[in-house]
Amino acid sequence: MTTSPSAPTPSAHNPVQLHPSGHVDGFSRAQLPPAEQWPVITLEGVYAAAPRMNAAAELLDRAIAEGHGNRVAIVVPDGDGGWEETTYAQLSAQVDALAHVLVYDLGLVSGNRVLCRGFNGRFMTVAWLATLKAGMVAVTTMPMLRAGELRMVIERAECNAALCDARLLEDLASAAAETPSVRAVRCWGGKGTDTLEREMARHTTAFEAVATSSDDVALIAFTSGTTGAPKGCMHFHRDVMAMCRGFSEQLLGITANDRCIGTPPIAFTFGLGGLVCFPIAARASVVLLERASPESLLDAIAATGATISFTAPTFYRHMAIAVREHPGRYDTTSLRVAVSAGEALPDATRTLWRDATSVEILDGIGATELIHVFIGAAGADWRRGAIGRAVPGYTVAVLDDHLREVPIGEVGKLAVRGPTGCRYLADARQTTYVQGGWNLTGDACSMDADGYVYFKARTDDLIISAGYNIGAPEVEGALLQHDAVAECAVVGLPDEERGQVVSAFVVLREGVHGDLALVRALQEHVKATIAPYKYPRQVQFVSTLPKTDTGKLQRFRLKENS
Repeated sequence: MTTSPSAPTPSAHNPVQLHPSGHVDGFSRAQLPPAEQWPVITLEGVYAAAPRMNAAAELLDRAIAEGHGNRVAIVVPDGDGGWEETTYAQLSAQVDALAHVLVYDLGLVSGNRVLCRGFNGRFMTVAWLATLKAGMVAVTTMPMLRAGELRMVIERAECNAALCDARLLEDLASAAAETPSVRAVRCWGGKGTDTLEREMARHTTAFEAVATSSDDVALIAFTSGTTGAPKGCMHFHRDVMAMCRGFSEQLLGITANDRCIGTPPIAFTFGLGGLVCFPIAARASVVLLERASPESLLDAIAATGATISFTAPTFYRHMAIAVREHPGRYDTTSLRVAVSAGEALPDATRTLWRDATSVEILDGIGATELIHVFIGAAGADWRRGAIGRAVPGYTVAVLDDHLREVPIGEVGKLAVRGPTGCRYLADARQTTYVQGGWNLTGDACSMDADGYVYFKARTDDLIISAGYNIGAPEVEGALLQHDAVAECAVVGLPDEERGQVVSAFVVLREGVHGDLALVRALQEHVKATIAPYKYPRQVQFVSTLPKTDTGKLQRFRLKENS
């Protein structure tokens, strides 16, 4: 089935099954952009969705019905140097108990928005699944958000309740006190008698999943704010299953024998897919870590036998350096694939990781607006310099400013359409992201004759200097090949003569001193690695780079502060 942007989805007037109280909250549907502003949505083959679908039931209830109750679902540190396992049956019982609390104790109704705030862990997973199973809308937030940022999320989504790790309550309580839509806040992990765990313990019966429509909003994911004010992306129950049936099944090939691990927060859709939905959909297991350094992630991989890792390029670089500098210290032999997303993957990092671990990185382009990865390549399909090709079910193109395809090999705007797409929460930027039925991701790319996509830069990060188009990630990739460089970011700064000048902000390896001689050495290194005109005419040594909570570089902050 194909849905055009000019036609509402089939069940647009068929909302969720009535809550036991007889009420339903239609806020989310009312906040969807007009149908004519939607991208083209194609729901064919594995992406075909029944009119009624509850993603939590599809993921978890089906696993139980298929006899996977005794399989390990979640593994977390036990606090004593060991590991605690939760089976699918135990996870299902906890999800049902929390769904009962939401509906019968807190009096929430289908369609209400529930803010979930916590570190990656079992309870954050339970909170997300229970919210969807009860027919409500999950609004997950990064643990590092402060009161002002949380207030913005609560106000935009008009959250009705919040579930929170007790260690993160202070900022949430401050934000909730100023937002009248929040009627209840409940915490897990507290030490008092009034805890969410005690409320859940009173409910021991099964909870029947609310029969939501497949195109009811299941989650509102706020973008990570790399270019300014975050946008709320509204995804349906069918979208949750689409990312499992697309990238997870068709590129990663996750099976019940896999064990996932990684660093992206569950509040980030990269983490939601890789560390919650993908493993559960495959009846696999996941290792959830509240916090991780490159070294502790390597230790956890070895201790738990993880087979698939999810993290950002910078983490893979530091992990590879640790493996290389400490031969025999880290065992990565259980890994069969390493997934990288969130930032451009430099060839230098890919090569360093491969040489250190013998594991190939599966690079991908995804977007919160499309819920997960829509371009990638695995195994023998990998091609040097390319991110990959469209995930089956998606169509990608490289377009000019008039939405016409550019010739093969030329740089243009990356456009994509398929089973998922951008639907912002009441945001005028919808008409910028979606044009002519395409999702315009903000990436400048080229494509070869075989459909492989080559990332050049974010369109905001394409530097135009003396008439040349220079991709910041390409310069960063060259700098990262120098042994003195730990991290770097490249931006274009205003210049009267050239329009913009290529400027590099460099974090040096431990023990390396930055001086004028090293500046010149880095510049000559770049000239010898890529076209000489692309070298950074300005180099600044810094101790850290500005990043989002998900680890993405915030290049715009470097521009603002220069």
